[in-house]
Amino acid sequence: MIRLIVTDLDGSLLNDKKELPKKFWELEKQLVQQNIVLGIASGRPHHNLVALFEPIKGHTYFLSDNGSYVTYRGQELLVEMMEPETVFSIVRKARPLDKVYPVLCGKDKAYMENTQEALLKQALQYYQHYEIVDDLTAVTEPILKVSLCDLVDAETNSYPHFKQFEASCKVAVAGERWLDFTALNANKGVGVKLVQQQLGIGYAETMVFGDYLNDLEMMKVARYSYAMKNAHPGIIAAAAFTTDFDNNEDGVVRVISYELALQEQEMLRIS
Repeated sequence: MIRLIVTDLDGSLLNDKKELPKKFWELEKQLVQQNIVLGIASGRPHHNLVALFEPIKGHTYFLSDNGSYVTYRGQELLVEMMEPETVFSIVRKARPLDKVYPVLCGKDKAYMENTQEALLKQALQYYQHYEIVDDLTAVTEPILKVSLCDLVDAETNSYPHFKQFEASCKVAVAGERWLDFTALNANKGVGVKLVQQQLGIGYAETMVFGDYLNDLEMMKVARYSYAMKNAHPGIIAAAAFTTDFDNNEDGVVRVISYELALQEQEMLRIS
């Protein structure tokens, strides 16, 4: 019996135009009717998730910044901040790299020190609350996540320069254009485990969806772990299942709809 569903957004629930499936809201009502809890796990910041899911924010768990910040009904359940010196070391190493731009992510807004149009085109899809500063190493607000916007390719261009940081923080390729850094013990899998503990829900009752390497740990905490058809090969290898349809074909909604129908049939049979 599935009691908890947690899904990634970009490349998973959302299509390439960053749109929710048309049937999502109808499906969400069915989840409520069957007492299934929904969680949204994303590299996106908290304010972006809450705005996107405003109609259901009162009963949805938000695992933002790759699981560094977990909230429910506005209450903070988990906050994992990075060490300032680690943050600033990443910034200093990123600055000389061509077409690689660091973004610092706090609870309430993001910080950038570059206004290039190509960077803003990428970043403003996710960071509606942001500030342009002269020097990122002078930012005093605690930082949940550092994201490098790589306009070439995060996995092959910037990631090789930052492998040394894996001893002091979590480093994850979060998409074609993004390399993410969080506190060493912060990831989506830890966030899902926290929600499971809060609700008394087990591994066998959990379903998750993801497409990129920042979803890797999440694949390990649910029996029904789904890699998207369009997922990175590393996620497909780690997941128990792969969707038959990709993110542009409503792959997440199709799987959930099918599972809900099966679950409803089983409940009717038992009653």
